[in-house]
Amino acid sequence: MSKPKSILKVVLPLLLGVGLVWYSLSKISIPILVQYFKDADYSWIVLGVVLGILSHASRAYRWLYMAEPLGFKPKFANSFMAVYAAYLINFTIPRAGEIARASILTNYEGIPFDKGFGTIVAERIADTIMLLLIIAIAFFLEFEFIYNFFAEKFNPTSLLFGGAILLFGVFTLFLFIKKSNSKFALKVKGFVSGLLEGVLSIFKMKKKWAFIGHTLFIWCLYVLMFYVTTFALPELENISIAAVLIGFILASFSIAATNGGIGSFPEAIVIALTLFGMAEDPSRAFGWIMWSTQTLVIIVIGGLSLLYLPVYNRKKTTV
Repeated sequence: MSKPKSILKVVLPLLLGVGLVWYSLSKISIPILVQYFKDADYSWIVLGVVLGILSHASRAYRWLYMAEPLGFKPKFANSFMAVYAAYLINFTIPRAGEIARASILTNYEGIPFDKGFGTIVAERIADTIMLLLIIAIAFFLEFEFIYNFFAEKFNPTSLLFGGAILLFGVFTLFLFIKKSNSKFALKVKGFVSGLLEGVLSIFKMKKKWAFIGHTLFIWCLYVLMFYVTTFALPELENISIAAVLIGFILASFSIAATNGGIGSFPEAIVIALTLFGMAEDPSRAFGWIMWSTQTLVIIVIGGLSLLYLPVYNRKKTTV
């Protein structure tokens, strides 16, 4: 990859994040936002933080099942600290956390980098499937709302016609990719092949049901973490499950858009919750409260993990 392209991949998400922070704070006065922070019920926020830590601990433990077939038995503590260190590093360079996590496991557990990184990619495939499942559940629960929303924005006949064209386009693209040997087609085929291989590798795992159980547990905790934190603001007390799911989905995508969701996370929440009739100010304040608290935890535990990893492993080797 060329150096200018690498720089752009780092700088653009950061600039987008800074721009969205400015935009978000221009839509709500700082004193009002500070007042929301002061008036919030922190017992619910702390509960959300605890659920977040439990989900990451489950993620760290789940990875141990992937290391076992490779002939390694890594320590849970190293896996846990590697997970938090990866989240912290993702705030600086997008997707660098996964590389750092694999490097940490290589340094302290002796797992070859390529094998460690491969297991992390397979983990991401399982997580992608879970996110798609949540999207499907949200679509099923709110099909009528979603249909009516688009019907109001577009003529139903045009919507059906557009859907038919989209399906035809997808089918044509599928045939093209299947038969073509172009660089783009080979890249897509390689990605789909890797996706399927990763999914199938989960079912070949010795403790596959434990892995699947942890995956379900992790994502249930993610959604629950989002939901319980809404109780921190009385203005969101009547929020529906559908609004929670849509908010969670958009917030998940926002984390990929900018470094750790900087700026994009609160605005994704606003878009989701206002669709369901929630007021803009408390929706934006909720986005900032949730992002700030979860980010603070990642900075603290991630930073401590990076500092303690060499200490913990030095103790381990001298015992």
